[in-house]
Amino acid sequence: MISGISAPLLDAYFTHLSARLKPVTLRIVGNSLRSYFGYRAVLGDSTAGLVAALPRIADWGRTRLPNVLSDAELEAFLSAFDHTDPVGLRDYAIARCLVDLGLRGHEVTNLTLESISWRDAAVPIHGTKGKRVQQMPLPESTGKAIAQYLRQARPQTANRVLFVRHRAPVDKPLGVPAIRNSMNRAFVRCGLNDRFCNTHVLRRTTATRLQRSGASLKEIADLLRHHSLDTASTYARVDLEGLRAVALPWPGSPR
Repeated sequence: MISGISAPLLDAYFTHLSARLKPVTLRIVGNSLRSYFGYRAVLGDSTAGLVAALPRIADWGRTRLPNVLSDAELEAFLSAFDHTDPVGLRDYAIARCLVDLGLRGHEVTNLTLESISWRDAAVPIHGTKGKRVQQMPLPESTGKAIAQYLRQARPQTANRVLFVRHRAPVDKPLGVPAIRNSMNRAFVRCGLNDRFCNTHVLRRTTATRLQRSGASLKEIADLLRHHSLDTASTYARVDLEGLRAVALPWPGSPR
């Protein structure tokens, strides 16, 4: 019965659960009890004190810094592609698109020969989450890698997709799994596969490098095509010196 539940009992209950449940599960338990107490209040029970006694579970989901490549690790990764091999040239051009433009894997697959505006040094990105077309600047390093791939490595094919298969059927575009695997193989070659995998770490590295170069959260969000600044706010944690400058002193500690 509701009359048998008290604030000390709730404290003891959550203390017991905290020894074996994760915070996210504890929040589910707390929300379920809060809903139940609301239901009992509709029936006429006095539950305001019990609702107030429910603990607020701390959300520590963002205590860790984003897992990104250091400058030395990024240099080692970009050096792990064989420029004497057609597949190596293709994969290096893909890596530059991921690192320099912060593209997602499916955005790379949507690039076509018409996507590159060489005269304007721009790349229109299609297939974003917002289903918009966004003009991106084409860095010199990215343009050189793509141009070398087109001149020396791209198979003869009528397909207008920029990155295609190098094994039969060569007229098919390179899919997201193939892009992910090619980046993973590069991580293996440079000895970083124990810490990094897939393509999203390259996107996070791009955002972190932008933040460290002085870009604002709005600029980072625009480049990565985020709908909300909240998504890009995770990179504010990388600026440790800036955070120290605005942090309030801990109560009881020397100023």
